[in-house]
Amino acid sequence: MNQREIRRLAELLREYGLTEIEVEHEGVRVRLRRDHAPSASSPGMAAAAPAVGAASTVAAEPAASQAHLLTIEAPMVGTFYRAPSPDAQPFVREGDRVKKGQVVCIVEAMKLMNEIESKVAGRVVKVLVENAQPVEYGQPLFLLEP
Repeated sequence: MNQREIRRLAELLREYGLTEIEVEHEGVRVRLRRDHAPSASSPGMAAAAPAVGAASTVAAEPAASQAHLLTIEAPMVGTFYRAPSPDAQPFVREGDRVKKGQVVCIVEAMKLMNEIESKVAGRVVKVLVENAQPVEYGQPLFLLEP
């Protein structure tokens, strides 16, 4: 594992608000850890999340224009899955309308597949996590427009 790959891991740590990443590649194990990550429930988190990896046009928009967006957060630590199986279609995609109580993803924790339901109705504006990535408790998963 070279320095560029380690820097990319650090970027992912920051980008997704994770507190820890551990990767093993060709017998080399790298573990990056942050002592304090920004709280996912803080008011600025929902507005800041899409601008991190987005195009400059999104970053240039006023934060107030995204203040109305609602966040679906991870209710537990685990692995995020967008679909019920590897060959299935995702539960939701950006632009899809969701109903209150509709399953939007799965978080696997301790070999249990936990279906995560939307607590509100709205349109999916942004999926904030890649499929099969680890998520932390309270980490934003989706942004919804009510």
